[in-house]
Amino acid sequence: MSLKFSVLASGSTGNAMYVETEQQRLLIDAGLSGKKIEQSFQRIGVSPADLDGILVTHEHSDHIKGVGILARRFKLPIYANEKTWKAMEPKLGVIPLELKFPFQRGKTKTFGDLDIESFGVSHDAADPMFFAFRHEGRQLTLLTDTGYVSEQMMDMTKGANSVIFESNHDTDMLRMGKYPWNIKRRILGDEGHVSNVDAGIALAEILRDTKADVYLAHLSLDNNMKELARMTVQQTLEQHDIEVGRQVKLFDTDPSVPTPLKVV
Repeated sequence: MSLKFSVLASGSTGNAMYVETEQQRLLIDAGLSGKKIEQSFQRIGVSPADLDGILVTHEHSDHIKGVGILARRFKLPIYANEKTWKAMEPKLGVIPLELKFPFQRGKTKTFGDLDIESFGVSHDAADPMFFAFRHEGRQLTLLTDTGYVSEQMMDMTKGANSVIFESNHDTDMLRMGKYPWNIKRRILGDEGHVSNVDAGIALAEILRDTKADVYLAHLSLDNNMKELARMTVQQTLEQHDIEVGRQVKLFDTDPSVPTPLKVV
């Protein structure tokens, strides 16, 4: 029995993740065009025609750009909470009623042999939420798009065997970069995005008593680099006596190249 996943795309230009078990195949967000999502699926040997549904975290375009076209093309049910539905529906195009389903924040839904628990984050969207996936004693947690990591978010991530975790920006790069100040203030705020340093601090608390694979996700195209994010998180973890390489393994994600399909 296995729980598998691939981060199809992650970054400021678009986000999507695939999760599968023996009975379920789900897409979480589709922040690229339908064509690009299909190409990503081809690269991991999965057909989007075999999907059982799409889960949506929030209505920002880098998470829903391809949701409507994929749902219509492959007749896929879409799951989102009520406020997210209201915010994103005008952006999706016409979605048949039989493909619209609720998934409220703070609830657990069972999809065949997969239990999925939703939890809230702090982001400037209508009602953003992310997910912990549980199957046969294994757990995968997806947590990005939050301005800070609360105790509840940590609790939802503790014990996970694999974690996809936001490491959005290097604070110095952001502060000295080309963005106007109002955008910088948004990213740095409590409803913005987690920095590399703050990701490391949160992960040190989450991973104190466990082993896990960590995928650093949602990196800013303009204000971060893979090597910098990995180095900063590693240094922060090691400062908290977390041994990287044995206790914790760090992995990159990419805006256009999916990670290999991996067992949790």
